[in-house]
Amino acid sequence: MIEVLYEDNHVLAVNKPAGLLVHGDETGDTTLADLAKAYIRQKYNKPGNVFIGVVHRLDRPVSGVVLLAKTSKALSRLNELFRSKKTQKTYWALVHNRPQQEQGTLVHWLVKDSNRNVTTVYAKENPKGARSELHYRLLHQQQGSYLLEINPITGRPHQIRVQLASMRCPILGDLKYGATQPLPDKSIALHAHRLQFEHPTLKTPITVSAPLPTVAVWNPFRQLYPRGGLLSE
Repeated sequence: MIEVLYEDNHVLAVNKPAGLLVHGDETGDTTLADLAKAYIRQKYNKPGNVFIGVVHRLDRPVSGVVLLAKTSKALSRLNELFRSKKTQKTYWALVHNRPQQEQGTLVHWLVKDSNRNVTTVYAKENPKGARSELHYRLLHQQQGSYLLEINPITGRPHQIRVQLASMRCPILGDLKYGATQPLPDKSIALHAHRLQFEHPTLKTPITVSAPLPTVAVWNPFRQLYPRGGLLSE
């Protein structure tokens, strides 16, 4: 069963657990979209096909807020909001090392190798790369790990993971980009903490936040975190 953070007639915001695919791939594993459809069938007693539109995605080992559309009209309008960068995503990440500067902006060019599912970072413009930008700030330090808040300006594959690794701050558990050991549940310590967007039909601002994972590495930071769900409307 999925953890619903916010729902109305047009949108469904859920807290994706690490390890769950958002959309289907070659593995054929159950996806968040599958679970969302099952949830709607059961809650509203709707037999047959149910419409769920995937607006954006999180990497499989990442947890946090995912926004889904319950109608085609909402999907079209939300897609346009994401394309035009009229949403604000806020991530929390636990990293191995303290960044040299407590806050800053990272700009790189990223090249994705789809065969290996690995992204390479370049400090200077690369004709094969996509310009990638994020802002980060150090929020807290506890028990040898550092909590960063990240606001991505662009949305590239593995962007946060590889850009943080480029400044020698790999995310805990992210073996692909420099972490020293895995986390017990094979997740990485990257959490889509908050999503702000304009409602596709009401045109009102919505802010949804997701509770932190129950993995032990997050425990020292749990007291910093407000409850999940709808924060403002």
